[in-house]
Amino acid sequence: MKSYLPLPLSCMPLLCMPLAFNAQAVAVTPGLDLGGAVRVNYAWKDYDDDPKLAFELFRAEVNYQEDGLFASAQYRWYQDMDVIHHAYFGYQLTEEQKVQAGVTQVPFGLLPYASHSFWFGATYYLGFEDDYDAGVHWQYKDENLRLDLAYFANDEYANGTRYDRYSFDVATTEGSPYEEAGQLNARIEYRLNPGGMAKGEPSHRFGVSLQYAKLDYVGATDNSQGEDATAYALAAHWQTDWQQWQAQLQYLHYDYRVAAANRLGLSAFGFPFEVASRADVVTANLSRSIDVSWGPISNLNCYNDFSQVLVSGAGRSTSTQNVTGCAITAGKFYSYLDWIAGKNMWFVDGPGVGIAAADSAWHSRLNINIGFYF
Repeated sequence: MKSYLPLPLSCMPLLCMPLAFNAQAVAVTPGLDLGGAVRVNYAWKDYDDDPKLAFELFRAEVNYQEDGLFASAQYRWYQDMDVIHHAYFGYQLTEEQKVQAGVTQVPFGLLPYASHSFWFGATYYLGFEDDYDAGVHWQYKDENLRLDLAYFANDEYANGTRYDRYSFDVATTEGSPYEEAGQLNARIEYRLNPGGMAKGEPSHRFGVSLQYAKLDYVGATDNSQGEDATAYALAAHWQTDWQQWQAQLQYLHYDYRVAAANRLGLSAFGFPFEVASRADVVTANLSRSIDVSWGPISNLNCYNDFSQVLVSGAGRSTSTQNVTGCAITAGKFYSYLDWIAGKNMWFVDGPGVGIAAADSAWHSRLNINIGFYF
């Protein structure tokens, strides 16, 4: 049993772009914008008597769009690592269709995020939320329908032994020597009453996502032989927006068919860890945006994000996470105030996700993140 979280404060996860906040980038030319962010973070944990306030991140990004061509890239410097977030280019084929290639977001599940908080949901730590891989992505989108098809050749670094990364990917470890080697994604979403928000009526988005992947067995240190593996995942998701409320529901099932194992290695932010190789994941979130006039503060987006990873079998145990908090907009500052409660959950004193732990108690942490976006 771990008695502390084995990650530096500077490597805490968070959303690549706040949901209710638009950073004002600098327009270099009519089609080219430059922007970035600087953030600091405070963390207190009930299982570690060592609260800290520290630099968390500096990031730089560029966005381009002109004559049907577009491109976007973002790079991040944390206290202990620097990583790519995304980097892609594309072409707007028609008003409804576009294609892009590079390190781009995997179209799976609730988009752009299956959460509202700094801390994401359990799906993020399993590689099914805000994941970026290297491949080609086609999208069709009209007023009611969105279709996504994508093929990813590998993870963003094409290297399972590199643990310094933003997205959670399959890791090459001694106990789980695999790496991502090809992935197909298909996603369909239908929007019901898309203009309802303007009339004070609810607007709904219903969708289904599918994913099929191949894992290469790259060998173990003892030269033992292994076999390549396959994996699949499917999700049904729903989001409704009504006035200043938003609700999200998602059911996800995944299965990494690794031989003679009930767990698999993943990594991000410098550390590998283990997850159950097969699980069902439930997500239920609720948020409300509140406009205020409190000095420089103009908006609060308050939420409760719940997710649970349901598993069974020897060496496995269900993981649960609940995040209650608010995102605060004040000029070019965007901050998160989160209370994270977890049971047998990575990042909240758990050994992994879906992995049995000697300590089955709930643990909590307070996290405050203050960001300046430009």
